[in-house]
Amino acid sequence: MRVRIEDDFSPALIAESGQCFRWNDGPDGSLRVIHAGSCVYIKALSDDDYEFSCSEDEYERIWRPYLDMDVSYAGIRESIDKETDPWLYEAAVSQRGIRILRQDTFEALISFIISQNRNIPAIKRSIELLCDAAGEERTDAKGMSYRTFPESERIAALTDEELDGCRLGYRTSYVKRTAELVASGELDLEELNALSDDRLTQKLMSLYGVGAKVANCVLLFGYHRLDAFPVDVWIKRILAAHYPAGYDTEKYRPYNGVMQQYMFAHARAEGI
Repeated sequence: MRVRIEDDFSPALIAESGQCFRWNDGPDGSLRVIHAGSCVYIKALSDDDYEFSCSEDEYERIWRPYLDMDVSYAGIRESIDKETDPWLYEAAVSQRGIRILRQDTFEALISFIISQNRNIPAIKRSIELLCDAAGEERTDAKGMSYRTFPESERIAALTDEELDGCRLGYRTSYVKRTAELVASGELDLEELNALSDDRLTQKLMSLYGVGAKVANCVLLFGYHRLDAFPVDVWIKRILAAHYPAGYDTEKYRPYNGVMQQYMFAHARAEGI
């Protein structure tokens, strides 16, 4: 189906933004996206028109919410003052089209546990190996097979040898323990959504192998808490170079997470 999107939206920039790991190149300039057990191809037809390889019903049920289409990212971006914050303004203009996806919470938690101290290609490789090991095989709109992200029970059932085959390294035990907690019901990720940002961060950091950076990534990308501001080596470098007096989180509340994505993606694109 053809969809007209007049707000900021760039599938290519989202795919490279570091928030999602199952967006890959498809045929004819499209992007193949796997989410919530479904797969879609997205192709830009013009600046505002896109082709989705799904029905209107599936777009409304799955892809429109996932892409956060009820939030104006143009409005968020335009709140940046060019005079008082020129570097962030430049970053937001260059990365116009990034949106914060509404990802599955369990997938985000496992993905960002896997992400620790790794580059994006290595993260994506491990996640695909995990999906191959325990995900369900399905067929997309083009007749190609794909694997869903595994449910907690299926990951918990994997042997250590099978998990080692996913190239998780020292993160194997973190992934295994987290999956076991969720599968047993001891950790109810949906119930945690009732917590405040601070309490949710503390709860996530109590999990085996989850530190402050991973917890904030899960807040932002798994719980859609748009004010979460994950700090990794890229952000530390940016803050040191462009905000030596400190970055004012109050200035951009409640959208500091969106600003973080502009910063991160722009720095990577520019090799800063």
